[in-house]
Parts: sequence; structure tokens; C-alpha cells
Amino acid sequence: MTINELNTRYGAPGRIVFRQGHCGYPEVVLANKFGTAEIALMGANALSYKPTGHAPVIFRPAKRDFNRGESFHGGIPVCWPQFGRLAIPGMATHGFARIMPFTVRATQYSEDMTEITLGLKSSNETKSFWPYDFDLEVKISVSMKLNLKLTTKNTDDISFTFTAGFHPYFLVRDCENVTIKGLDKCKYVFADDMSEHTQDGDFKVNNAPNHVFSLKKEIKHEFAILDPGLKRALAMVSTGNDSAVVWNSGSKIRLADQEEGDWRKFICLEPVTAWPKATSTLEPGQKHELVVAIQSSIEEN
Repeated sequence: MTINELNTRYGAPGRIVFRQGHCGYPEVVLANKFGTAEIALMGANALSYKPTGHAPVIFRPAKRDFNRGESFHGGIPVCWPQFGRLAIPGMATHGFARIMPFTVRATQYSEDMTEITLGLKSSNETKSFWPYDFDLEVKISVSMKLNLKLTTKNTDDISFTFTAGFHPYFLVRDCENVTIKGLDKCKYVFADDMSEHTQDGDFKVNNAPNHVFSLKKEIKHEFAILDPGLKRALAMVSTGNDSAVVWNSGSKIRLADQEEGDWRKFICLEPVTAWPKATSTLEPGQKHELVVAIQSSIEEN
């Protein structure tokens, strides 16, 4: 659909507006009294989130344009049907959903919420990456929080296994001064060498963290990113995940779409299910939901 067609069918003046984005692919802006968010239909990536009266929550690289098939180290990429690179031999890191164009399925808004639903179905193209029939849906809304839901449905006649995750790049003043709450006493693997450890107390971010935490068996998981540089706390609540990854590229790696020093400006806290192997199995007709809510609070003077 063209931008005009998208705005005619799914837009709402001042609340839901479609426009040209990266390399000509559409983006949508969601807005209401609580804030704004920008979402790329390419990959269903939430590129920005700015609560009213707050600084931006999501980091975006200085080189903002990316073409289809290129990695984009910013926003909130969707990692599916694998997180990382260990679950499905031969598949690209973090799967193929993040490089596929999603279609708009629905939009809605009320006084307190603005929402879009995006979808991706199996096709001849997706079967060149992965042989199964599926339906993937991403629902993103702005309310007092930024809310994201990733729903995987097996539409095949046989079972399949997968991993899934959101990969938020949270904007911070200096990642090495950031503390993360919610990981105390969790076992973790340092992914660079697969060594096993147990977290003691709050997680203090240091150079190039790449930690995969096994979370306690709870219905929901609560985290906080404390950033004294920006004088704020970011709260994240997730369900449907059994792991959380803390990652930053560090000073020794220069990502292609970032400038020198950009590594200090973000920290990734990523809700993940079934890492490192694809141990989450869906029978025909079954579905899995990964849900995340993100909220910003400003430190009072």
C-alpha cells in the first residue's frame, strides 16, 4: 500500500500518521497525550519512544537509514525465529523477521491509548529461510507506557521449535555508569566463552557486557535501568520469556551504522525465550506470546 492508502485506511490525524522512512519503506508515528513512538514497517522495529516531558528512551544510531537485509543497531528489533545464532544452523543472527516488511493489520486509539498491529505470514520467501508455516504478529501501543507484544502462531500441520526476543537499545548518558536491577541471584552465561556464573546484587554495567541470565520462574519479570547521567530510571516488565540478555558492543567493536563513541550511549536489556537452543515448541494451532512494557520515570530534585 502507498503512504496515502495507509493513511486513508489506517491513519488518524494527530494520532496515527504514516510517512516515508528508511530507504522508502513506510514508518508510522503513534501519538497521544502520553507520548510518541515511531515504528518501521520494515521489521516492525520500534525506532523511537518519547514520553511527554521526558528525554527519548530509545537509542538510534547516527546513520539512520538502513536498507533491507542490513543490520540496524538501534530501536527495538524483533528477533525471530531465533535469538542469536545458535538455535537454527545456517540462519542469520537473530533470524529473518527483522529484515522482512510487515503489513498493517489494524490500528485503534482511545483517549489513553494509540496502537498498531503488524503482521508477517509464511511465504515462499520466508520458506527460503525456514520451512514452516507461521503467523507472526507484533502489536505496539503508546499509553502511559510503551507496550509491545510478539505473538507466534503455528499454522503448519507439524510442530516447530523457535527462539524469540525483543532487542531494545535503551538510550543512556554513559553505559558504564548504569545499574540494572532485577537480576540478583540469577544464573548467567557469559556468551563470549559460555562460562557460567551467578549474579550477586545489582548488575553494574562494565566494558562490553554479553550476559545471558536465566530468570526465576515467575509469571512476570521486573527490571529497572538506573541512569544517573540522565537522572532517570527505565522500568521494564516482561512475560513469556525465561531469559534476559544484557549487551553492549563495547569500545573495541565499531558497528557499521554507529559513530565513534556511540557504544557509550546505549545498553541493551533484552527479554528472550528459549536461548541458546530452540527449546520452545509449538504444536499446530498453538501460539506463544512475548509481552513487554517500558516506562520512564525522572528523578525528582
